[in-house]
This record gives sequence, structure tokens and C-alpha cells, in this order.
Amino acid sequence: MQWLSTQDSPPNPPNVCFVPVSLYVVAAKSKVADLRAHFKNTYNTALAVKGLRLKKAITYMDNVLEHKAIIGFRKFTVSRHAQCKIQGTSTGRWPEKSVKAVRELLLNLKANAEKKGLDTDKCVITHVVVQAAQQGRRRTYRAHGRVTPYLSSNCHIEFHCVERNAGVAKADKPALKLTKKQAARQRLAIGK
Repeated sequence: MQWLSTQDSPPNPPNVCFVPVSLYVVAAKSKVADLRAHFKNTYNTALAVKGLRLKKAITYMDNVLEHKAIIGFRKFTVSRHAQCKIQGTSTGRWPEKSVKAVRELLLNLKANAEKKGLDTDKCVITHVVVQAAQQGRRRTYRAHGRVTPYLSSNCHIEFHCVERNAGVAKADKPALKLTKKQAARQRLAIGK
């Protein structure tokens, strides 16, 4: 194991964290703050690309813009569409503004991955977070001289991707431990 400090011995005080070098992972990131797109639509759009390869996610966003695919809404239920069956949900939308914003972020993420020397064909989106930002405040004029708020639901988006290598071979299953009762039953069954 290698310590985070440049010294040969553990850093003082001894409770400072150390991490093996093998655990360091090069990740590319992209984010935007206070995006002027609906939080609920953007939340589901970003969640739809989590776990996908980077190029596949960009293609998926293009297909949604052309209405060849749909964004399945896992949270914040909306109207039902037959296309949602492919996504494993019953409700969905084609939120154009959110899709365009997420697509731009994915292209930026791809550029950042290339800059860091990652193979973009092997990059997988591992981290997605969409948070509600401070609402934009405007006002609308109503009947009888009243004024009510007219708010916009902005959001922050963040993506991380890492390069996934070939999978690790599965280890052999450990031998099952038997309880005393199970062992006794087995001994009786062998004796018959």
C-alpha cells in the first residue's frame, strides 16, 4: 500500500486516511449549475442514462429528440405511452429542453474523458445527480388586482464517467455451512 503523503512512513497523526494506489480511478466529470429546465423532467432524463456507455447515451438522447425512444419516468408519474414498455416503466415523456441540456453535458463529458486520456468507447456513466436549484422568481398579474408568484424550477446536473475494463472472473462459491440439525439429517440419510 502507498500512503497519500510523499513520506515513506505513515503521516502524523496516525489516524490520517490512506488508500491503496489500485483504488485510484481516473474519472471524467461534467456539471452545470442553475440550468433553466424543469427539475422533474431533467431528473428522469439524467437518470435514464445512468449505467450506459457514453456513446450509447448520446445516441439515446438523439433518438428521444426524434421520438424514436422515450424517457421513462421512474419518479413523478406523468401520462402513459406504449413506448415506455421498452424502458420498463408505464409513463414517460419526450422532454426536449431537458434532453438537449443532458446531451450537451454528455458531449462535454466525452471531451473531458478524451482530455484525461480515457477510451471513450469503454467509458460508462457511473454517477448522475440532479438537484433542485433556487427557483427563478417572476410575477403574474391576476384578476381583481392580485399578483401571484410565477416560479421556474431550475436544477443542477452532474455526471461522472469511468473507463470500464473487462470484467473480473467470478470466484468459486464457498462451501455451504450446515446447521447441527442439517448435518444430523444428512448423517441419517447416508446411514439408510
